[in-house]
Formats: sequence, structure tokens, C-alpha cells
Amino acid sequence: MFDTKHPEVLRALRHALEEDIGGGDVTTRSTIAESARARGRYFVKEGLTLAGVELLAPLYEMRGGVEELTLHHASGERLETGACAASVVGKAWTLLECERTALNFLQRLSGVATLARLYSDAVKHTRCKVLDTRKTTPGLRHLEKMAVAAGGATNHRMGLFDAILIKNNHISAAGSVSEALRRAHGTGLAVEIEVRTKAELEEALAGGAKRLLLDNLSPAEAAEWIRHIGGRASVELSGGITMETVAAYAETGADFVSCGAMTHSARAMDLNFRVELL
Repeated sequence: MFDTKHPEVLRALRHALEEDIGGGDVTTRSTIAESARARGRYFVKEGLTLAGVELLAPLYEMRGGVEELTLHHASGERLETGACAASVVGKAWTLLECERTALNFLQRLSGVATLARLYSDAVKHTRCKVLDTRKTTPGLRHLEKMAVAAGGATNHRMGLFDAILIKNNHISAAGSVSEALRRAHGTGLAVEIEVRTKAELEEALAGGAKRLLLDNLSPAEAAEWIRHIGGRASVELSGGITMETVAAYAETGADFVSCGAMTHSARAMDLNFRVELL
């Protein structure tokens, strides 16, 4: 689930370590013998969906490695307060200098996965899938999208490079819905287009659109539009969809709902790290 060898993931881990440790952990080095060995445990302090625990191995490896690392749970598992997610044995210096960076990733990614689980659970009685968006923390997109998947939601496009999503500004710049579609279909990439009016909807369908984005409609309005589309194209709904409203939007018959909140509004979950000298 977590691709720990992906270049963007390794770059994020390396940068985070360098940002925090810099030239060395002066507190640890001034208070603890270099030869000291320790055991550390990562504990869950509240119920959550775990994400990112697989990052511990490459994180420690970047600082010289550890003697033993045990992942007691995997990303995607729901854990209750008090659960031990992972344990590690190694040089005390290594464990302590990696502590904050490791927790930052676990807390942030578990927050995303926990919120994604809430959204995906809210629509499980429908055939609708919850999609993430590009509203991610700069530099952490791959990791946050992995956390979304760990929480049971579905990844949308990774960036501007792997799928075409024609939105209102693209339509305005291209001149019309049909012209934007004509140009996009020549690329061979998957194409989705946003429509804002019934006239644009008909123009998009006439132009061969197979996936439509309906933005900022109420659930009742979305249901009426989807009945009118009648299966001629798949439909994604977006625009301010919250935990309180996601089920109503999913029940309209939409194929997808997209929720930027899973990444831009997830809070860090509470985990901590406890060390004992050996």
C-alpha cells in the first residue's frame, strides 16, 4: 500500500530528516552516550486508521539503520487507544534523532487515512466512490494519496500530467466546451469535463464526453442532472462536500464524489514514542 521505494517518498523522508537534524541532534549527543542502546515503541493515543508505518524502515536506514524493527500493524488497520503500532531496537542516538520526523509522518498520514475512512464508510451503502483531489501538502502528495488509499477512498489523478480535467477556466480559454473537448480527445489521455449549465451538458455529451464533473450543485439538483444524463457518461460531484453531506451526494446516483477535505483538512492524530535504555 505504501510504496517506500518511490523517489518522491524517499525525497520527502530525506528532506524531513535533514530539516530536523541538520548537523546533528545536539541534545541527544550531549546527554546520552554514543554507545547506548535502546528500545522504542510507537503507541496510539486515540482511535485511528493507521497510515505510514512502513516508512519507518527507510527512515531509520537513512540514519544508519537499526538492529530490529517490528511493525505490529499495517497501514489501513483501525487501531484503538493503547495499541502499539511498531517497536524498534537500536542505537539510542538513532532512535531519538528520528523520533519527531517519524511521528510527524505517522500523525499526519494517519490523520488523512482516518478522515478518508470516515468518508468512505459514509457512502459504503452506495456504489459511489470517494475521490481525493490535488489539494495536498506541497511535497507530500504521493504520501498523502497513499494515506487516502489506506483509508479506503480512491485516488484521482496524481497531477496535471496524467489525466485531463477540463474546468471552467479551460473552457473559457478554449472558446467553448466542444472546442476544448475536440482538442483534448486528440491526446489519447482520459478526459473529464466540468459543465455548469444544461446547455454545456448537452454540448459536452454531443462532443463525446464520457466523464462529467458537476460542481456546486445541491444533492437534489445533482440527482435531477444525473437522471437527465441517464448513463450516457459517468458523473463526478464536487464542491464543498462534507462529512454531513457526502452520503446525500452519493445517493444521487453519482459514480464519484471528490472531497479535498480528506487531505487539506485532516488533523494530525495522536501517537507517541516511548524509549527505554537496554
